[in-house]
Amino acid sequence: MVCLGNICRSPLAEGLLQDKVERLGLDVTVDSAGTASYHAGEHPDSRMIKTTASHGIDISQQRAQQFDSGHFNEFDRIYAMDKSNFQDILCLANSDDDRNKVDFLLNASHPGENRSVPDPWYGGEQGFEDVFHLVDTACEKIANALIDA
Repeated sequence: MVCLGNICRSPLAEGLLQDKVERLGLDVTVDSAGTASYHAGEHPDSRMIKTTASHGIDISQQRAQQFDSGHFNEFDRIYAMDKSNFQDILCLANSDDDRNKVDFLLNASHPGENRSVPDPWYGGEQGFEDVFHLVDTACEKIANALIDA
């Protein structure tokens, strides 16, 4: 799960997908990162921690990290939150195999539309709630697809 700073959207996606795969009893590694290093080592944004906690998901112990080319070796799928991050991830790919691992997160719930998850950083609390529901729906689809894989 990759966004810009790894403190709002991608920690949310990591927490949601991790919760879903655990509930399904799947052995899946879920992680998140940012394409920029602005917040490396920091916890997620307090507003996102509050939003996820209100839905029973705890992301408070996550720490931001920067995405790098090594992540292609660690993960089978890499989900970008928006077009800018999608392009930044692809720039770090070393092969077609790497590039084929990358997709837009919302393509899970809106196939082929390449929709961006809005960045709630500058919005109010409702923006965090709205993003929660968008990402939750996509993560539900991803988790269910893993059952059939």
